[in-house]
Amino acid sequence: MQARFLVEHLPNQGKMRLVRLYGSKTDHNAFLFKEGQDNVLKPFIENGKIEVVHEDWVQDWKPENAKKIVNAAITKQGTAFDAILASNDGTAGGAIQALIEEGLAGKILVTGQDAELTACQRIVNGTQAVTIYKPLSRYARIAAELAVKLAQGKPIVARSALDNGKTQVPSVFVDVVPVTKDNMVDSVVKDGFHSFDNVYKGVAEADRPKKQP
Repeated sequence: MQARFLVEHLPNQGKMRLVRLYGSKTDHNAFLFKEGQDNVLKPFIENGKIEVVHEDWVQDWKPENAKKIVNAAITKQGTAFDAILASNDGTAGGAIQALIEEGLAGKILVTGQDAELTACQRIVNGTQAVTIYKPLSRYARIAAELAVKLAQGKPIVARSALDNGKTQVPSVFVDVVPVTKDNMVDSVVKDGFHSFDNVYKGVAEADRPKKQP
């Protein structure tokens, strides 16, 4: 979904110059995120619509390490790039700090993941473009319902599977949500994941959405 968001925002003319921040090499999830991104980006890289101008793994997912990578990208490439594909909100925050120092915050598309409060605040303030929101209360409810069915010996319908390296594990997947400035209230706030006042803290009253859920 991070990669799809960027593809949806490709410039009408020319190519998108992209900096990619992968997660920590010690975290298997980082490789899964990269694989998912690659599945979407590969054809656009091959046809020249996207050029990856700099890429690196972010040690321990630390924002300060993400900032160093973006600093290195700017030193190497200058500021002529269009987007930063950061694999989570922490690395997005580090990337945006580097952009702030260059006066580029809000001018470069930056992705994230996890709908952290600080990321949601950056989104409504225009310095981060998108985060991927995982509706944890929905996950918990579905997981509890499945657990009860298992305990009662009732059948579970799992139409998907996930390869854990040894076998295909029957799985029930729940959709995640790309959150932007436009659907912040109808997703993160509506679900009670973050409060309206916390998300829009520091945003002038006139610039806040008219209605709260």
